[in-house]
Order: sequence, then C-alpha cells, then structure tokens
Amino acid sequence: MPEMQRGWVITGCSSGFGRELAIAVLERGDRAVVTARRAEAVQDLADAYPDQAVAMALDLNHRDGIVPFARAAEQTLGAVDVLVNNAGYGVMGAVEELTPEEYRPMFETNFFGPVELTRALLPAMRERRRGHIVNVSSIAGVITRGAYGFYAATKFALEGVSEALAAEVGPLGIRVTLVEPGPFRTDFAGRSLQVARSVIDDYADTAGAGRAAITQRDGRQPGDPARAARLILEAVDAEHPPFRIPMGTFAHQRVREKIAALEAALAWEDRAGAGTEFPPNTR
Repeated sequence: MPEMQRGWVITGCSSGFGRELAIAVLERGDRAVVTARRAEAVQDLADAYPDQAVAMALDLNHRDGIVPFARAAEQTLGAVDVLVNNAGYGVMGAVEELTPEEYRPMFETNFFGPVELTRALLPAMRERRRGHIVNVSSIAGVITRGAYGFYAATKFALEGVSEALAAEVGPLGIRVTLVEPGPFRTDFAGRSLQVARSVIDDYADTAGAGRAAITQRDGRQPGDPARAARLILEAVDAEHPPFRIPMGTFAHQRVREKIAALEAALAWEDRAGAGTEFPPNTR
C-alpha cells in the first residue's frame, strides 16, 4: 500500500474493470473521481464513500467537455496522481460491413477521448514530476482476427501512442502502463457490445463466426475483473511498474502467437532486411 493517499481519475466506472478498480481504490483509502456518461450511474460509489469519491459525468465523444472535466477533477482531488483510461466499447463486424457512422464514434471513445484527457492532465503531472497513466487496451490491441478490425484498430492506436508517451514522460517521473485483457466477465460482450447492422453473407465463416463467438461467451468468460483490479493496483504501487500487462491465460496464449508470427516474418530477413537497402559502400 502506498505511503500517501493518492488521487485517481477512473473513466468508465458504471461496470466491469472501472467499477471493480474504483471499489479497490476506495476500499484502501485513496480518493477518486469516478466517471460514467451519466453521473447517476456511479453515484452509488460516491454515496458509499462520501469522503473519498466524487461522481462526475464524462462523455469522451464530446471533446469540448474534456478539458473542463480535467480542471474540475484536479480541483476536486488537489492532484491527479493516477489516470485510468478505462472507458470503451466494441463494435464487431467485417471491415466492409461496418459503416463510418458505426465505427467512428468508437474511435472517439476508445482512442481520441483518452488521448485528449491524458493531454489535459499531463501539464500538472509534469509540473509535479510524478503521475501514472494506465491505459486499458485489449489483447485485440496486440493480435486480432475477423470481426475485430475496427475495434482492434482503436486499441492498436492506443498502444502506439502509449509507447511513445512512455518514452516522452518517463524521464519526467511519469509512468505509463498498458493493460491488455483477454475475455473477462464484464459487460463488454453483453449490453455494451454493438454489431454490424448490415451483414454480408460472404463473411459468415470469418467475421460472422467472430461475432457469434464473442456473444456466446458472454457471462462465461474466465477472467475475474476484481482480480484484475487488484493486479492493476499492484502495478501502480510497484517501484518499477510494468509497461505492458497481458491479462488472463487467453491473453498470454495470444501474445505467444503474435511472437511466433513475428519470428516467422523474419524468415525473409536476408531479402527483406539488408537485401532491401543500398549497398554499404554507396551510403
């Protein structure tokens, strides 16, 4: 447990990882601004911990509200020591099936919103020379499959910006951690999941099978969000926190698949590596 009481901002606290993490943070005595699109959805947390928690509305799709929210959170907590970008959802369908009206709002929630919230809170973290940013990605941000294309794109983007951010803010005393869950028993595959409104028969065995698999898994996922929350706390408390945390047996298996695929890509190293460069004596 940390020596000082920390101030947290946790997005997406109405259910799943966000709610379990908020409870774990508050139970150990830290303070938190807990958010949802409607503050009423998380007011019970504030009521249960009136001296520690404040419920605030935050819709990451409304960019104009992000900076005012960040200022209010700083004023409420005094300092935001930990930002957890957890809010997000999935839209499943083949790349050809989904329309911009379906997938663009997901990019706002899963990528652009977290980026702008991070940017809004970074100046104060830089001034204090401390802070921790936890970005909840997905194993689909490491390796993906049919039906996950646009959702994975939001998480691949979050992973890319997190890698760059870690390099930029690490020397300033600010840490960055990526959480990459596999299937956990949250609302992601249930009420939060959206699927393509237009289905193309040619993709029935690929994207269609992917959509069916995720919806059939709802309520039977092996991952426990409460245990995941405890692991995130452990990482934030660590003297040298990990940058990347694949969560769950499935996630670890998929990471190994990705590593094997990358190893296979090096099979053409003699032709695609130095073989594509100017000869050394002409550089």
